[in-house]
Amino acid sequence: MVVGTVHSEGSLRSALRIAPPALDLLEFRVDAFAPDSRSLLAAAPRMKLPLIVTVRHPAEGGAHALSAARRRELFFDFLPHASLLDVELRAVGTLKDVLAAARANGVRVIASSHDFRRTPSSTELRRRVVQARRAGADVCKIAAFLRTPSDFARLVALFAQRPTLPLSVMGMGPLGKVSRLLFSRLGSVLNYGYLHRPNADGQWEARELKARLGEL
Repeated sequence: MVVGTVHSEGSLRSALRIAPPALDLLEFRVDAFAPDSRSLLAAAPRMKLPLIVTVRHPAEGGAHALSAARRRELFFDFLPHASLLDVELRAVGTLKDVLAAARANGVRVIASSHDFRRTPSSTELRRRVVQARRAGADVCKIAAFLRTPSDFARLVALFAQRPTLPLSVMGMGPLGKVSRLLFSRLGSVLNYGYLHRPNADGQWEARELKARLGEL
């Protein structure tokens, strides 16, 4: 599935016009709209696609240096509109009440990690998948910066190791765009693109990504 990320007023305007089959889901980057998220919250019921709600941790690219308490508050504000929540592996303990509320309301959970300067070792990547499974996640999302073919190969290898839960894997940097095509074909279940402007190096425009994957 292809996800369009909403992280600016421009992308929000685009999201309001998008309907199936143009994309499969939208991601609300709620942290990008803090401290005043009222416009985003008001727009949520008007969306024509299922929503992933993300309030990103500051250490993994989150905007506005939000505290854990503020992130928790925003997750609960948007939970009624969510089909999935994205919570970082580093935060699953801190936000365990958010995860419990998600499960109680039939909202699926993505446990994510983001490395903007490197690709972790193979051992570390496998550890994160295990950690996501133990946390009760429905999807393990891994985003990493790719510099070399070896970096690329470590992420490819994740799909060959019979992972114990669905993976969403993507590269950033010089090999990012190529990686997102390949990983989708290997089984990445959520594949992210931008709607207005990129917020990570190596992203496709979401509707173009959907078209390219259709060709493949």
